[in-house]
Amino acid sequence: MKYLFKISFIIIFINPLLAQLPGSSTGSQSDVLDGVYIQEHIPTKRLVPYAHLREADVMWSHRIWRVLDLKEKMNHKLYYPLEPQNDRMSLFDIIKYAAKVEASITVYDPGVDFDDKFRYPIKGDPSTQEFKDKIDPMFGYPNSRDSVDANDEPVTDMNGDKLIVEFISDYEASEIVRYVLKEDWFFDKQRSMLDVRIIGIAPVVKAVNPETQEVVGLKKLFWLYFPECRKVFNNSFVYNPDNDAQRMSFDDLFRKREFSSFVEKESNVFDRSVSPNWTGIDALLESERIREEIFTFEHDLWHF
Repeated sequence: MKYLFKISFIIIFINPLLAQLPGSSTGSQSDVLDGVYIQEHIPTKRLVPYAHLREADVMWSHRIWRVLDLKEKMNHKLYYPLEPQNDRMSLFDIIKYAAKVEASITVYDPGVDFDDKFRYPIKGDPSTQEFKDKIDPMFGYPNSRDSVDANDEPVTDMNGDKLIVEFISDYEASEIVRYVLKEDWFFDKQRSMLDVRIIGIAPVVKAVNPETQEVVGLKKLFWLYFPECRKVFNNSFVYNPDNDAQRMSFDDLFRKREFSSFVEKESNVFDRSVSPNWTGIDALLESERIREEIFTFEHDLWHF
């Protein structure tokens, strides 16, 4: 009985460990653990809630739009890897999977005027064709190819002209050049501190003329309501160049402001952006003026 008890204890202790190993389920092909321990901190991490905020506590507020250029080295954690890996994905691939496959976050159509007020949500069952027809244009661009039969031979009409098939090509993570953040800076007198909350985030790609295939500018694909995205971002890895055992989540990255950016626009009576009203060095100086203005406001609060 003594030995039977020991054997039973060992089996009971080992079984939960085997259940956590990748590929330990029925029908898998490998029981190999890719690493020296089971990484479970980020996937089961609890979301850090925002501090409670009342309207009466906000004595000052200012809205700005901030640009994260993915060419900058500090922002490479948002851009790479270009192809999804087992433990990491780029921010755009995470957004695409959550929006198109899981429908766990809502995509907001900016419309022809690139509206950022979250007025045109795209919702529905991700398994239906109706939902796919609405959301696919948000993540792709119109494309076409020659129609072919089962033998890869071109299909022609009665006049001998080739038939063209129209479809939507998805943007890849490598085609995202920027992200735009819409955020509110405010002073909370209850906590006596200047704080910031990100309201929305939008991926940006190069705008291409469909006829000439020339780049004519930049365009925002869609807007996402950032507080809704936090749960998804909180359970996704961000690469740490100094320590693989201490990876933060994308939500941590935004909450700790570990990115490089410049101000594109502030709330103003004309509702105008820095560019094209300022160009070259003047645009950089205007962007820095807005940033410095917020810093100076907080500094002056404690100046007697």
